[in-house]
Amino acid sequence: SGSAALARASRISTAAALANKQMEAYRGLRYDNIVFATSEWNSALADSTYTADTVYTQNMESPVTPKGLVPTVTLCPTNVPTAACDPSYTTTGADNRSYRVDTYLYFDTPTSGGQLKTITVVVRNTSDLTRTFARMSSTFDPSTSA
Repeated sequence: SGSAALARASRISTAAALANKQMEAYRGLRYDNIVFATSEWNSALADSTYTADTVYTQNMESPVTPKGLVPTVTLCPTNVPTAACDPSYTTTGADNRSYRVDTYLYFDTPTSGGQLKTITVVVRNTSDLTRTFARMSSTFDPSTSA
């Protein structure tokens, strides 16, 4: 059981590093460049695992004001990492295991301020998509324009 616990801790640690890497990609972007490419967005919408996540069902499936979907773009901007425009992809972690990285992006407007983009990154086990290893959320405001 100790070996199983260490293996799970290793997977969770790797997944957290992948979630942080994805979020850091957004932190390095201008607010206007935080978008999804239309073709990748349509693929994510066709995936029942992606659309079953609570972030999607509660904030994106039928957004109620002040929430709303961030418009997609035909092509990922040239200065934006491809993974930042893709809401769902599979990657290999530092442990040489496969992970699925799902990113949820929507507008929200808190009562005390202006419109924000909210991003949640979820890293799942590719061999059992019901298992989530890491989940991380952050908000971005229009002043994010490096």
